[in-house]
Amino acid sequence: MSRPVQRLAAAAFAAACLAAPALAADPPLPQGGAAILMWTPEQQAFGYRNMEKINPYHVVARGDRVRELPAGEPIDPKWTWKGQAYDTASYMAAMRTSGVLVLKDGKVVLERYGLGRTAADRWTSFSVAKSVTSILIGAAIQDGHIKSLDDKVSAYIPEMKGSAYDEVTVRDLLTMTSGVKWNEDYTDPNSDVAKVGLSILEPGVNPVVSYMRKLPREAPAGQKFVYKTGETDLAGVLLSDAVGEPMSQYASEKLWAPFGMEQDAIWVDDVAGHERGGCCMSMTLRDYARIGQFMLEDGVAGGKRILPEGWVADATAPHVKFPSDPTYTGYGYFWWLIPHGYEAAGIFGQNIVVYPDEKLVIAINSAWPSADDDALWAAQEAFAEAIREAAK
Repeated sequence: MSRPVQRLAAAAFAAACLAAPALAADPPLPQGGAAILMWTPEQQAFGYRNMEKINPYHVVARGDRVRELPAGEPIDPKWTWKGQAYDTASYMAAMRTSGVLVLKDGKVVLERYGLGRTAADRWTSFSVAKSVTSILIGAAIQDGHIKSLDDKVSAYIPEMKGSAYDEVTVRDLLTMTSGVKWNEDYTDPNSDVAKVGLSILEPGVNPVVSYMRKLPREAPAGQKFVYKTGETDLAGVLLSDAVGEPMSQYASEKLWAPFGMEQDAIWVDDVAGHERGGCCMSMTLRDYARIGQFMLEDGVAGGKRILPEGWVADATAPHVKFPSDPTYTGYGYFWWLIPHGYEAAGIFGQNIVVYPDEKLVIAINSAWPSADDDALWAAQEAFAEAIREAAK
């Protein structure tokens, strides 16, 4: 999800958020791949919870134990945004929200569903998967598979030698500061984000690696922030090469099984059958919230440290700062920094928001009418802030 440092003025909120009518029956399966960026509202509501029927994928297996989420004291946030009064129900209807779940001290204080979704239905993550990739890279450092964030990318992906990534470090990837030129325009079918990983360019070479190693440099490594989904896909290749197994298997071993996720997740593949580190996991709303709780509990699962001590603090520190942006104050290791906390975010309104001081986790899934609209993000941040106030 792209976040410009200088935010545009918020557009007319109500006009952008018209809820589609309920469907009487499931529509035909929409086309997968880059076409997902152009789905109709009806296709979104069905397709986002049925990605395993549309795209090839790997399974992230759950374990034998489920981490219980007991009920807490319910909250009922009410707030005003742009002169309009909202409660949870009216917000969900206006913003095409399929699920909202809030954990306070590890207990469920708010849980609602919409757009035909139930608690058992998975929903696609879009770029929330980037933050899971960040978690897994932390786990690989803890396990000794990745020696240092200051290692060169080419030390783990030799095919990148001789490209614009020669001087790019793992840390540069995680902070989106490689300096390599990239186009993240979700409305342009010829943009880099619409093409990366979707065609075999060189037989025997991962298609993401093939695509990324042909890109030109536009700035010195480590100096310029540009949001690049391709680099999170590249980070996924680096991870699986480093640990010697598929990302989905490592995710099962390090997060899904030990933390007690309630249902298998799926992770969509590129055309070579490799999970995309930058996109498209599908999981239940409760498992989205459990990811936030895992971060809140400092990367410890089942009494065992999965992430290095201090990793969560480092991953959610402002390695890139946005001093002119009142909402998004910086960027960590595939985590966005916000006032009072941090979040994982994906286009069309996917969110895991963590407020550490309040021991609060908010998981939100949506099917917005546009991929990355500043007005919609600002409205969702206002909702999260209203939840934070109600939970105090």
